[in-house]
Amino acid sequence: MKDLIIIGAGPAGLTAALYAARAGLSILVLEKNIYGGQVAITSEIENYPAIERISGVDFSMNIYNQVINQGVEILLEEAKEVNFEGEVKTVKTNLNKYESKSIIIANGVKRRKLLCKGEEEFLGRGVSYCATCDGAFFKGKDVAIVGAGNTALEDALFLSNICKSVTIIVRKDKVKGEKKLFEAIQKKGNINVIYNTVVNEIGGKDNKVSFLKTLNTTTNKEKILNVSAIFIAIGLEPDNRIFSGSIDIDENGYIISNEDCRTKIPGVFVAGDTRTKYLRQIVTAQSDGAIAVSRVSEYLNSK
Repeated sequence: MKDLIIIGAGPAGLTAALYAARAGLSILVLEKNIYGGQVAITSEIENYPAIERISGVDFSMNIYNQVINQGVEILLEEAKEVNFEGEVKTVKTNLNKYESKSIIIANGVKRRKLLCKGEEEFLGRGVSYCATCDGAFFKGKDVAIVGAGNTALEDALFLSNICKSVTIIVRKDKVKGEKKLFEAIQKKGNINVIYNTVVNEIGGKDNKVSFLKTLNTTTNKEKILNVSAIFIAIGLEPDNRIFSGSIDIDENGYIISNEDCRTKIPGVFVAGDTRTKYLRQIVTAQSDGAIAVSRVSEYLNSK
């Protein structure tokens, strides 16, 4: 029996673990994939206060080591089923079953998919959702990125140093990313941006991506783009299906909560990108983690 189980080891979950450990709570952190969450697959972080620049991997490992040094137990297990009724909460993973007096859900978000022909077929063979993870496999090759936000622009800059050419495919008539990033894109001689374009099909030969079928939504003309890889960066979405039977979730799949990080269930709290909120950034996720633990402490003290 733990005082607190934290589901997710991204910035929100690890910050919650750090604050909970310092508060003297017994804690278990469950993470299904990678410590640091989306941050761990971010090439560079340049907007975190007091740190001018740091890689996503280094940032994730720094906070992970800080939490481990507090004696927190972190397990790579995926939460598959939960029961939040009563004072004892249970979480079943792919390996075990755990009990706790309180829960913080901090499972973050996942990359959104294109849902086009060939996406699943060529996954891991030229279709990727992580440029920093897989970019090195395509050194000296022509590649494409789908997306218009900061992630797509950051990925393009990262890949431009590895690949022969990078084509950014933008669905609308302009990018949504920061001006500074777009200015850096324009200075690169091997990055090309095409607008008003969608990917209808990902194709290839010898079980590897070799081309994309694109459609210009303004002219309605199809075009073949010869590339060795496509990196998909079209946003994020929550995966809260296992909680849908017990917690209020909005039409977009986010857990409903305000700034106090409470849910409608006593003893169950939510932190980070997985909840309804105005801004999803590292600093706001970490703020949630700290706030959620303060609420956990109040809840446990009341019992």
